[in-house]
Amino acid sequence: MSLSVSSGLGSRILKSLALTWLLILPVVMGASPRIFADGDTSWHVAAGNWILAHHRVPEVDPFSFTMQGHPWVAFEWLSEIIYASAYNLAGLTGLTAVVMMALLALHAVVFLYLFRKVTPLGLVCALVAMDVIIWMFLFARPHVLVWPVLALWTAILLYCRDEGRTPPLILALLMVLWVNLHASFVLGFMVAGGIALDALIAARWNRDALLGWLKFGLVAVAAAFINANGVNGVVHPFNVMRMGNLAFIAEWSPSNPSITPGFYAILIFILGLSLWRGLKLKLGEILILSFLLFMAFYQVRHQSWLGIVAPLILTPRLSTRIAGGEKFLEQRVRPMAVTIAALALVGFVGRMAWPIPVPDHASNPRALLAHVPPPLRSKPVFNGYSFGGPLILAGIRPYIDGRSEMYGDQFVADYVAMQEGDMGRFNAAVRKYGIEWTILPQTSKLARALDASPDWRRTYADKIGIIHVRAGRAPKVASLSNCFSTSSPFGSQCKLTEVGRG
Repeated sequence: MSLSVSSGLGSRILKSLALTWLLILPVVMGASPRIFADGDTSWHVAAGNWILAHHRVPEVDPFSFTMQGHPWVAFEWLSEIIYASAYNLAGLTGLTAVVMMALLALHAVVFLYLFRKVTPLGLVCALVAMDVIIWMFLFARPHVLVWPVLALWTAILLYCRDEGRTPPLILALLMVLWVNLHASFVLGFMVAGGIALDALIAARWNRDALLGWLKFGLVAVAAAFINANGVNGVVHPFNVMRMGNLAFIAEWSPSNPSITPGFYAILIFILGLSLWRGLKLKLGEILILSFLLFMAFYQVRHQSWLGIVAPLILTPRLSTRIAGGEKFLEQRVRPMAVTIAALALVGFVGRMAWPIPVPDHASNPRALLAHVPPPLRSKPVFNGYSFGGPLILAGIRPYIDGRSEMYGDQFVADYVAMQEGDMGRFNAAVRKYGIEWTILPQTSKLARALDASPDWRRTYADKIGIIHVRAGRAPKVASLSNCFSTSSPFGSQCKLTEVGRG
């Protein structure tokens, strides 16, 4: 993967790459409608608005009717405030701008770390590989906000290891931000442990080095407890991983090539290149990559972490250092960083002022929600899983939503059985919760069973989903005249039951 270039040509190539990879591509990726192809976006926005309105982080569920008052660990509260604030400022465009800025920051960190170490070709390959992998997980959700945090954490630790330094304690405080943004902060300790192992081996377990890395680790652990949920915020990721219902959720299912073919293509390419180049890694690097690879195979959602960390570790091993790269770094890194920041700010303002088309799909059923008559909106509903978030944002309490860890294994298992057409369990839920109507995806077997049931009547259907109402309880169609379309990109609200975005 080496590429011999003169320092002048290398400089021009790097400038071109900075423009392309740091600005154009993140903007294009961040503006894609696919970032809204996840129903959880809606309830994250609603949770952020709840926090802003109440000036505190919720300790119990304020949204569903099935779990109202049940303990809930809102461990992504800071991300939710960021998304809610952007949404309140500029609607869907605001969410797009936040995602774009996170991508810009991620690309900037990877670029600024690698450009002094590898050839332009190696840098391009690293960025392409990263983007192919993270593309499948690019949604307006909290995990995107910690992508640049993970990259910065890993890059600084690798730099300290290579320079024979102990990491600065100020970096350990980054864990405060991380733990309040997303539960993936646990990965930070795993990455730090592997890099520290390599640093200590290189230092022959020197006492000063050992104490320095140990002090950094202890401060990072202490920083993790500085979160709005206390001990629960730290142990919550481990509780989630023990749940038995995770297999029912697509992003928590085991990986396979049919779901993320790009990931497997990159994996095969890197494997072949590593064999060809005779790749040699340090022990800690092997442990980090092995763990991340295991997690990526175990649950598809973890592929993005590997896609960010692996380029930072592997690319310098598979590519060669740019001639004069250190001198170029010393002379240009500060003005490059300032230029990137300035252009990113311009891009952010431009993105906020540039409206994008509002999608209508299973995670954003705008037309379907617009056809819910006002009298039904306050009645108990049995909903499709991906519809839960949009219902919450529209002011309708769902039966279930994306917070599966709160609902628990048995509840989710029963829900899956009902979606598969188990009328016995469904009828029991109807009696228990007083369910008056359903809003289900077209693919739901339960919807077909309700079509055949004399106790239920279909009132509306489109390509996204179907609405059923219990026989004899359907409101008059004239009630729909009370509904009006709002600026909300996630659906419409009705005059009689408007409760706002929180």
